Amino acid sequence: MSEFIDDLLWRGLLQDSTDLDELRKHLDSGQVTFYVGFDPTAASLHVGHLMQVLTARRLQRAGHRPLLLVGGATGQIGDPRESSERTLNPPEVVAGWVDKIREQVRPFVTYEGENAATLVNNLDWTGSMSAISFLRDVGKHFPVNKMLAREVVKARLETGISFTEFSYQLLQSHDFYELHVRHGCTLQFGGSDQWGNITAGVDYIRRRGAGPAHAFVTPLVTRSDGTKFGKTEGASVWLDPGLTSPYAFYQFWLNTDDRDVVRYLRYFSFRPHAEIEELERATVERPGAREGQRALAAELTALVHGEAETAQVLAASQALFGRGSLTDLGVGTLRAALAEAGLVEVRGELPPVAALFRDSGLVGSLNEARRAITEGGAYVNNERVSDVDATVPADALLHGRFLVLRRGKRTFAGVERVG
Repeated sequence: MSEFIDDLLWRGLLQDSTDLDELRKHLDSGQVTFYVGFDPTAASLHVGHLMQVLTARRLQRAGHRPLLLVGGATGQIGDPRESSERTLNPPEVVAGWVDKIREQVRPFVTYEGENAATLVNNLDWTGSMSAISFLRDVGKHFPVNKMLAREVVKARLETGISFTEFSYQLLQSHDFYELHVRHGCTLQFGGSDQWGNITAGVDYIRRRGAGPAHAFVTPLVTRSDGTKFGKTEGASVWLDPGLTSPYAFYQFWLNTDDRDVVRYLRYFSFRPHAEIEELERATVERPGAREGQRALAAELTALVHGEAETAQVLAASQALFGRGSLTDLGVGTLRAALAEAGLVEVRGELPPVAALFRDSGLVGSLNEARRAITEGGAYVNNERVSDVDATVPADALLHGRFLVLRRGKRTFAGVERVG
């Protein structure tokens, strides 16, 4: 079992722990029940949550038992952030998000066998607790001076922090205690931004005389260029395919900077160390091949969206550049890919090819479009266009709606006929 800690250290996944030697001993002593929590602050998790989801998967594969908590109670409060007070979402909205997120985390672990996972909701024990019980049974064990020492609280003292957000730490700590009592949970992990809350829970269990507890946190995922991980063009990359298509999800990982891909392979991939090290060498020796990015993108897309969707995404990546059949692509995958490249809508009859190239942004003018056609660099649905006055017949539309325009080998855009 100590190999698990060694693996976390090799991957850079263990930033802090309560006592590393004791944690090793605890994991070596037999099956450990652990928990990790997700607050429903939106209708979907995003790629930033994958660090915790996949670490839970690693722990279960090492023989330990997961409790995946979706915070129906804490999601109504919100962990304080340094910038400003959170807007409280209506309870019915949070409840709907709980259901969606429970379904999102479900596929990453198994619910059979001796270490079967369990989905839990902290509203089950927090919702019925009275204010008096909360203050007497929970609040009594939390020194205010320690709570004020939290970095995020100190950052908010001048601008103001409500008692609601200030008390979040008590709720999360009580979750650890309740799971300890109900399920024998002795280990909590989370992101490094949760270190204060998590260690407060360890201390709370000790103060209530409930036995030893352990914790560790993973590092914050960053980008070398200073932009925020999990964003592309300012928008979050979600796990929900309705919010971020599998194609866009794949492209997010494929576009990983060479400076980041080595870390991301260690953080997120389940490949053996030797394979990851080989991909790391390839990134240094053959950066243009993007072997590490391709391996990472395919593996994570399959984990999140399944093998069938990943096969469609890979087929689209080939077909859009003339290395596969466009007619084999499903309508959802094709539209998502074209939307990523740039999709222009056309109503009624299709204009000539030259005008389509101009309107799609592949060229700046009709003259430039005609020149591209004359020089043999214009393609419609991977077929070279040679006539500067060419039009597109309606039966050429893919799925009766789409055209793929390509200039040269690598630049493409899409047309969708609507109405």
